[in-house]
Amino acid sequence: MSCLGSCYCGQVTVKISGDINSIIHCHCSKCRKASGTAYATNGVVKVDEFEITSGVEHIGKFGKVVGKYRYFCKICASPIYSSNVDDAAHIRIRLGILDGEVNERPMAHTFVDSKASWEDLDAGLPRYERYEPGR
Repeated sequence: MSCLGSCYCGQVTVKISGDINSIIHCHCSKCRKASGTAYATNGVVKVDEFEITSGVEHIGKFGKVVGKYRYFCKICASPIYSSNVDDAAHIRIRLGILDGEVNERPMAHTFVDSKASWEDLDAGLPRYERYEPGR
């Protein structure tokens, strides 16, 4: 499987050559603030199956916690992915940047205790107060 993606302005483009796993809708306050939405939809990708195909010079990096970083386009501020040194073999991709179809489907809503007061969680997915089981 191969999936292409880009930021809002199109200056940063990416290619995922493998599967996207553990897709979740995260409602934690950090993801809400970073995305500017009710929740962020993230999926896990192997680092060696992810490539920035153009615009690497436009990638900015922000880290509030040592070892955990969020990467974004410095031009349009689109969130691209995040990394964690505790799992250096994987990144969490922001599914909103993908341009094509995604075959995998979300498995859960997480951090629902932090959800926006106006979000009603109308999707029929399991809900957990913290991370989904097994993570």
